Amino acid sequence: MTETQSTHTEATAYDVVVIGAGPVGENVADRTRAAGLSTAVVENELVGGECSYWACMPSKALLRPVLAQADARRLPGLSASVQGPLDTAAVLARRDSFTSGWKDDGQVQWLEGTGADLYRGRGRLSGPRTVAVTGPDGRESVLTARHAVAVCTGSRAQLPDLPGLDEVHPWTSREATSARSAPGRLVVVGGGVVATEMACAWQALGSRVTVLVRGDGLLGRMEPFAGELVAESLTEAGADIRTNTSVKAVTRENGTVVVLTDSGDRIEADEILFATGRAPRTDDIGLETIGLEPGSWLDVDDSLRVTGHDWLYAVGDVNHRALLTHQGKYQARIAGAAIVTRAAGEPVQTEKWGAHTATADHAAVPQVVFTDPEAASAGLTLAEAERAGHRVRAVDVDLSSVAGASLYGDGYRGRARMVVDLEDEIVRGVTLVGPGVGELIHAATVAVAGRVPVGRLWHAVPSYPTISEVWLRLLEAYRDA
Repeated sequence: MTETQSTHTEATAYDVVVIGAGPVGENVADRTRAAGLSTAVVENELVGGECSYWACMPSKALLRPVLAQADARRLPGLSASVQGPLDTAAVLARRDSFTSGWKDDGQVQWLEGTGADLYRGRGRLSGPRTVAVTGPDGRESVLTARHAVAVCTGSRAQLPDLPGLDEVHPWTSREATSARSAPGRLVVVGGGVVATEMACAWQALGSRVTVLVRGDGLLGRMEPFAGELVAESLTEAGADIRTNTSVKAVTRENGTVVVLTDSGDRIEADEILFATGRAPRTDDIGLETIGLEPGSWLDVDDSLRVTGHDWLYAVGDVNHRALLTHQGKYQARIAGAAIVTRAAGEPVQTEKWGAHTATADHAAVPQVVFTDPEAASAGLTLAEAERAGHRVRAVDVDLSSVAGASLYGDGYRGRARMVVDLEDEIVRGVTLVGPGVGELIHAATVAVAGRVPVGRLWHAVPSYPTISEVWLRLLEAYRDA
C-alpha cells in the first residue's frame, strides 16, 4: 500500500497501529515490521515529525556555523579570518537543506521501505484497539490492532496564559527554527534548552537578544555551573540576560512587540520567543473513549505500556519520562521489542536493564545543549542523586587544565563534574561544559549505563592529548578527595 488514503469503510486489521510518524513512531514501526507484524502508521503532518523539521535538525543546522566560528576565533592564525559576521542567508539555506525544504518525500520512502502502511490524516482512538483516521479529503478509515496501539504523538510548545497573546503572534520553537530572516531584536522568554540554544543562534546571526528567565539562572535541570558558563558566554556575545524576571504583559503595537515585566521594565522587540515548556499532543486523540483524560501525559510502565491498558503503549514525549529525541527512539526500541514478545505469547524481561525495560530513562539519560560553550550530561546531577537516596560524592575539574582543551582553543573555559556512588563505587552522573564536549558525553553514558566500577575506569586510558583526559583528572580528584 502507498500513502494514498484507504477508502475502506469497514475496519482494516493490523497487528500494530502507530499514531505519529516522528522518529519515535518510525522506530516502533521499524521494530514491529522487522519481526513480521503488520503495522499501520498514522500521521497528520510530516513524516519525520518535530525533530526533523522544527527541532533537532534545523536548530543544530543553525547552531553548527555559530560554534564552528566560535572555535575558529580561539585559534591564532585563523581567528583574524573569521571576525566578520556570519553569512546569515547561507546559514538559513543550509538549515533548509536539512529539513528537505519541509517536504517529507525521503522519510516517506524510508517508512514504506519497512513495509509499514502509511495513513495520512488525523488518527483518534475510538475505543479499545481501534483508531479512526480522518484523511485530508474528509474520508474516514477505521484501523484495528490485534496486539497493540502505540501513541507516539510527541509534544508541542506550551504558551503561558497571557491576555491577548494570540494577537501578538509569538514565536515558539517551530518559528524559531524555521524563520526566514533574523529579527533585529528578539526577546526570548525561558531559560531551558530551547531558550539558550535559540538565543545563541540568533544572537550570532544578527539579532539583538534579550533573555528573560523566571528563575535564578539558565539550564536549571543541569548542574548549576552549566547555566552559569553558558550565561557568561551569551552575555559576552552581546545578549542581555535578566534572571528572576517574569513577563507580565505582551502587546504588538504597529508591528513592534512590547513586553512588560514584573519589575516594571518595558522592552521592545521585533519578535518574541516563548520557550516555557512543553505539553503532550494528546488533547485530540480520543483518550476519552478509553477512560483517559484528553490532554494528559500518559503514565507507562518500563516497557512503555500505559497503566491499566494492556494493549496501549505511549512512547516518546507523551509519557513525560525524558523529552529528548534520542531517548524517545530508545523507548521505541524497548516498546517494539516488548510488543513483539507479547504478541508471540512470551514473557517480557522486567528486570532492570533488560531487553524490555527502559531503565535508562531513570538512570542514564544523556543530553547535549549546543550552545557556546556546549553543555552535556549523562545520568544524575548531584542534587538528583541525593534526592534519590544515593550516598554520593561529587568531584569537579577545571577543563582548561587538560592539555587537549588548551590545544582545542586559546582561552578555553570549561568544567567537569563526576558524581560517584560511595556504596557501589560506580558513576551516577557526569556533566561537562566547554567547547566540543558534546562529542565526549557518550563515554560518560557508557560508564553510567554500564555501571562501570570506578576501579575499572582507571584502566580505560584516555588518548593524549585529548579533552577526554578529563576522565583521568576526575578519577584523580576522586582518589585524592
